[in-house]
This record gives sequence, C-alpha cells and structure tokens, in this order.
Amino acid sequence: MSTPLTGDRRTGTPHAMPHWLIRLVGVVHLAGYRLTGGRLGLSRPTPARWGHMCLTTTGRRTGKKRRAMLGYFHDGPNLVALAVNAWADAEPAWWINLQAHPDAVVELKDGPQAVHARAAEGDERARLWARWRELGERSGEAMIANCDSYAAGMNRQPAVVVLEPASAPRDSPPDNRRG
Repeated sequence: MSTPLTGDRRTGTPHAMPHWLIRLVGVVHLAGYRLTGGRLGLSRPTPARWGHMCLTTTGRRTGKKRRAMLGYFHDGPNLVALAVNAWADAEPAWWINLQAHPDAVVELKDGPQAVHARAAEGDERARLWARWRELGERSGEAMIANCDSYAAGMNRQPAVVVLEPASAPRDSPPDNRRG
C-alpha cells in the first residue's frame, strides 16, 4: 500500500501528493497571506528548515503581476528555490515567467527585496540541490528528502533557481537623488 509521503514500500518508489492537493495548499497559503496583509504566511529559513516567501513575477504573455508562495533558503546574499510543480513534468508558471522576465520582487519576513533570477548550473546546482535534500532530511519532509527519486521520474531536470539581490529594476533609470 502506498501513501502520498512514503510511496510504494515494495518498490521503494516515492509518490508525490496529488497535483491538485499541492495546488490547493499553495492557493490557501497565498490567500492567507493576502487576507492577513502579509502578517501570516512568511517565515525565515533556519539551519534545519527552509523559509517561505512570496514571489511576484511578471506574466510572460500578459505582463500582469503574478504571485506565488515558495520555499527558499539563503546561500550567502542569494535566495534559492526549487522549480518543481508538484514533481510533475511541467515547469511551474512562476519559473516560466522568470525565464521571460528575470527581474522580480520577493516579500520576506524582513520586507520586500528586488531580485534577478537565474538557473544554477554545474557544481553550483549540485551543491544547492544537495542542500535542499539535507533540509528535507533534517525537517522530515519526505518530498524534499527524496528529491533525487522524484526528479528521476520526471522528463526534465528541475531547475534550482537562484534569486540574486538587485539594487534597482534593470529597466528603470538609476536614482540620482542626493541625500
């Protein structure tokens, strides 16, 4: 018998929770964040657990602002997220939007921050992927601790997204005011 978090005990194959359930959790998380004016929904990462942030991207086709709640951790000044869509083959919309428009804003417990997104590659990706796995093991989150098994069942390699601090949006002029 299988369960959403442990998988098939006979084969050792993990099963992700149903996509609709993960999507529902995300919608409820974002709604709670919005309804409380941001008082609930955000958390800081700790050495044993990732944090939660609200990412605002620009829609690749509409140009409208789109929000998503994401797990993240710090890597120096950067924020790191996984571009997984309930471990399905399709990329999450927020990552597709960032590929088209890499400048975005994240809302953290400490306040908003402008960021520029890119996919980690090579040794950096391997190091950050291992950090996600470690956080999953420490926190008891089977879906992250088993990230290698889940990723092996996908037709694509999930992106490890690095959000680098941006001093100002790249398409706006610099602020030349004197203080």
